[in-house]
Amino acid sequence: MKNIFKADGMGRMGIIGLITGFVNGLLGSGGGIILVPAMQKFLNVKVVNSHATAIAIILPLSIISGIIYLKDTVSSGLEWKVVFYVSVGGFFGGLIGSKFLAKMSNKMIHKLFGVFMIISSIRILKP
Repeated sequence: MKNIFKADGMGRMGIIGLITGFVNGLLGSGGGIILVPAMQKFLNVKVVNSHATAIAIILPLSIISGIIYLKDTVSSGLEWKVVFYVSVGGFFGGLIGSKFLAKMSNKMIHKLFGVFMIISSIRILKP
């Protein structure tokens, strides 16, 4: 079988999208953890651009996953008050974070992203 990541650019993008969509639909998050490094390694997207592009890609994936969650029984446990207030905070946090991202070096972005991944991993695995 041909190595899937040696496919043409559209094939690679499609495979990365499939994996990202699957993880986003299954876990409700994780798209950025997959997308950012995959775009840098397999698509040669610059560091800053990979973070910005990941955000733009995750939006429609999250909307689709959210619609499906709402249709299924999962919606009965949806906390609308939490959705509203966290979204408002996330909106302003996103504005501030994107301004910082534009001013950071590639090395600093990699380190910061790595630290957040490590902290997230520890918190998830901690009983």
